[in-house]
Amino acid sequence: MRYFLAFGLLFTVLAFTAPTKTVKLFNGKDLSGWKVYGTEKWYVDGGELICESGPDKGYGYLATDKFYKNFDLSLEFKQEANGNSGVFFRSTIEGTKVSGWQVEVAPPNHDTGGIYESYGRGWLLQIPDEKENILKPGEWNKMRIRVEGDHVQTYLNGQQMVDMRDEKIGAADGSIALQIHDGGGIKVRWRNLQLKTL
Repeated sequence: MRYFLAFGLLFTVLAFTAPTKTVKLFNGKDLSGWKVYGTEKWYVDGGELICESGPDKGYGYLATDKFYKNFDLSLEFKQEANGNSGVFFRSTIEGTKVSGWQVEVAPPNHDTGGIYESYGRGWLLQIPDEKENILKPGEWNKMRIRVEGDHVQTYLNGQQMVDMRDEKIGAADGSIALQIHDGGGIKVRWRNLQLKTL
């Protein structure tokens, strides 16, 4: 009898637990599943995804074809030259104008891991000075972004950078997008982009 009760309880728990799915956003070969916005350069080299400023020196974005609302995203990036970039979430793009939120990827002492709202409120949360040494310039860095409802958490190299709630974020939906900042001279490498749906 106890066996059947335990089995029944386990079945009930599994039945009401939302399934999670891990998605490999970048296949290491080409830009399948992504869309380019703008004239800046996006290409694959040695199994890595590269973003690089083009001759127009404008903003550029590479966004997922699909929308992801609640997720846990992990990735690695390495900044070469000027590493001013970012990872947008719950975002939509028209031309090179993006509506959404950016987890900053920037040169040292420029708030990598902070949250910025483009064409809106600007900085929602910047990084305190004592966390600026977590970024490893010129090396591979691990970033994790967890978004569920109105709750946003970011981590850089295993250290928490942001833990915040925002009603406007909670109501939004959209793509994951990588950014090239304007100004030229930017190059960033990306790899191991994996997303778990929540």
